[in-house]
Amino acid sequence: MTYLSRLGYLLGVEGVALLRGIRDGTGDRAFVEARLAEIRELLADPALRDADDLDAAPDGISTDEVYDGWAAHYDGPNSMIELEQPLVRDIVAGLPVGTALDAACGTGRHAGYLAGLGHRVIGVDANARMLAVAATKLPELDLRRGMLDALPLDAGSVDLVVCGLALCHVPDLGPVFAEFARVLRPGGHLVVSDLHQLLSYLRPTLPRAPGPDGRPTILVEYHRPLSAYLTVALAHGFQLRHCAEPHRADRPERPSPRPPMPTEVGWELLDQIPEAAALALDVPSIVLLHLQLPAD
Repeated sequence: MTYLSRLGYLLGVEGVALLRGIRDGTGDRAFVEARLAEIRELLADPALRDADDLDAAPDGISTDEVYDGWAAHYDGPNSMIELEQPLVRDIVAGLPVGTALDAACGTGRHAGYLAGLGHRVIGVDANARMLAVAATKLPELDLRRGMLDALPLDAGSVDLVVCGLALCHVPDLGPVFAEFARVLRPGGHLVVSDLHQLLSYLRPTLPRAPGPDGRPTILVEYHRPLSAYLTVALAHGFQLRHCAEPHRADRPERPSPRPPMPTEVGWELLDQIPEAAALALDVPSIVLLHLQLPAD
């Protein structure tokens, strides 16, 4: 079980802020003393010290179950998508029009844009409810249910693959990049985005709906350094065209949409330590890669 302690999380953020202040040279005496005073206040706060925090099972819910519950709300406001989507679109807008695969297409947010550029678009996703939303929005697209490590496409059948914010759900990148390389034609392009490892460690952990035993659960995700993506991509013949680790301008004031189980362990918790949070969470939010296979 993972114990989700509000006090423990806030103290962790304070610690990261202190370390960053020392390393960055921005932690003067006033800053350090303010952090230490704030830590003492947190430790003395009975609302935090005596809080009924949560034990959550780290593997009590599947990715498919989470997206079943999220499908109807996925297209609502989402600060991560608001950062990622324009960056992906900037890359694909400059590529030749052909046949494009939106891998892990979800509700079709990238697929619809690719179709608007003139591509013949195939969308693949493992979740039936997400695909149903995509089919309602984009009835003209070729939508297929399938896994990233077993794409339902012929070899050498597409010119472009886009995979947005999905690889954190994949335990092993190797088979997935092998599939990307298999379905792409020589000279084909791959654009990948994913949640950045640093932000994944620092953002609040949100419990999902209760598992079979009635306890809160946490979705298992796989967070990797940038080198992990590049090592696998290069091993499968891809060449790097562009790499970025963009920051989000600010954090969301509330999780959107709210998780199925309301909880105080969310972004709003950081309102108690705004100065420490601003420094500690000033990290890259996503990894963005543009890769290409060599032409024959």
